[in-house]
Amino acid sequence: MNRSLLRFACVTIFAALALAEDGPQKTVNGWVLDSACAFTKGLSTPISRDCALACARKGSQLVILQDDGVIYWPISDQTPAEGQNKRLLAFAGKRVIATGKLYTRGGSNALVIEKIAEAGK
Repeated sequence: MNRSLLRFACVTIFAALALAEDGPQKTVNGWVLDSACAFTKGLSTPISRDCALACARKGSQLVILQDDGVIYWPISDQTPAEGQNKRLLAFAGKRVIATGKLYTRGGSNALVIEKIAEAGK
């Protein structure tokens, strides 16, 4: 009886973990800017492309800021995780449409970007 209960518990735990791995699909439309300016300056748009690039090159993480003020942190779903600035540098200071898996925790929003493109003007 104890073995059956242990097997059931293991299967249940592994199933729950497998289901928790994939977040729902989300499309985000917003500005790519550095996280420090998004928070400390309360920006709704980047100061400039050059400013966003300079901060990102110094190590400030790039984020996507929606018009409603919601910030999405681009993340990797790989282990070990890899920073996403290299991928976002081409879009720094620009408006984008990004689609990917959404993860939320404690009021923060993270997006594993599957597709990103500059938004039309």
